Amino acid sequence: MGTRHGLFGVHDDGDTTGFTQMQQHRQMPGESGRPYGSWFDEVVDILEELIEQSDLEISQVIERVVVDNDELTIFIAREHLPQVARWLRDDQDLRFEICFGVNGVHYPHDTGKELHAAYMLYSATHNRQLRLEVTCPESDPRIPSLVATYPGNDWWERETWDLMGIIFTGHPGLTRTALPDDWVGHPQRKDYPLGGIPVQFKGATVPPADSRRSYS
Repeated sequence: MGTRHGLFGVHDDGDTTGFTQMQQHRQMPGESGRPYGSWFDEVVDILEELIEQSDLEISQVIERVVVDNDELTIFIAREHLPQVARWLRDDQDLRFEICFGVNGVHYPHDTGKELHAAYMLYSATHNRQLRLEVTCPESDPRIPSLVATYPGNDWWERETWDLMGIIFTGHPGLTRTALPDDWVGHPQRKDYPLGGIPVQFKGATVPPADSRRSYS
């Protein structure tokens, strides 16, 4: 995914901490091959069977399967997300009855897939947990809502829209939760100014974090 240099956006010569010399190589785990291990193969097999029974191509629905740190992540094409969620919830051999909400992630260098939505699902019946991940481009930040399948996702999708700018189509009332309705931008995106806007407090002005960390 690239290399990150320094910290807090400091680029001048006034740093005495050594933070400006830091380098961090960012990378994501690649697609995993079979066997996945544990119960992961069973779940993916059942899901693939349901896809084929619906006269769909598996590759059109499941983009890739990643097993990392003993966690199963299934990347789903966004147009098929609602159907896959219903299968995972309703099939007797899957029974992922609980969704712990959705979180957004912004990868500016992942061209065409800059925005990711991650859903953590849990099966109380089988005591299993998996992650669904869906991507969309910044130019068309739309992902179908899962509120109809998991009603508890209502406020999670609102928050992800508010802070990340992912539009959940079909949501019953997609509004901002933390910021005013007329706010411009989404503060948790990587390209959003660090610290946002200057804030006045008791007669003093606190500048944005990126400028007050500067040593120049």
